[in-house]
Amino acid sequence: MTVTFHFEADFANSLRCIPMQVRFKLDQCGVKLKLLHWRRFSASERQQLLSQPCESPAECTAYQQYLQALVVQYMGEPAAELAIAPSPPWLEIDTIPASVQAKAEAVGVELSLAQWVALAPIQRFALLKLSRPSHENHNFLPALQEFQLVPGDR
Repeated sequence: MTVTFHFEADFANSLRCIPMQVRFKLDQCGVKLKLLHWRRFSASERQQLLSQPCESPAECTAYQQYLQALVVQYMGEPAAELAIAPSPPWLEIDTIPASVQAKAEAVGVELSLAQWVALAPIQRFALLKLSRPSHENHNFLPALQEFQLVPGDR
């Protein structure tokens, strides 16, 4: 998947901020990329990071190596590494994470487990990221709308 979400179109089309798809790949390959790093990359390098696959172990390794080479090229040292969760919460389908449920309730939406399970992992990942207390959260409701979890006119 190399597309960006509609809810992030205000910045993702220009790739001036790190799109959710890239953030998903960062969590999969264990790299803590800062916006400062991202902004140093050329437009073609950002596009490469968006489009390069990062699913299989070999793809994750290749992605991490390419990304770290870019960071070293521009920053002089590699980005910090993150632990890769063996069972990331966006793959859990037995329960809706508390942060997602709380944020949904805060915007007047009741999510069902069936709705959560029907989402693609990248969509669940996006809702998790958008529901974090440290995140700006203004895209949470637009994401729910885009994922057809609430009517678009709310």
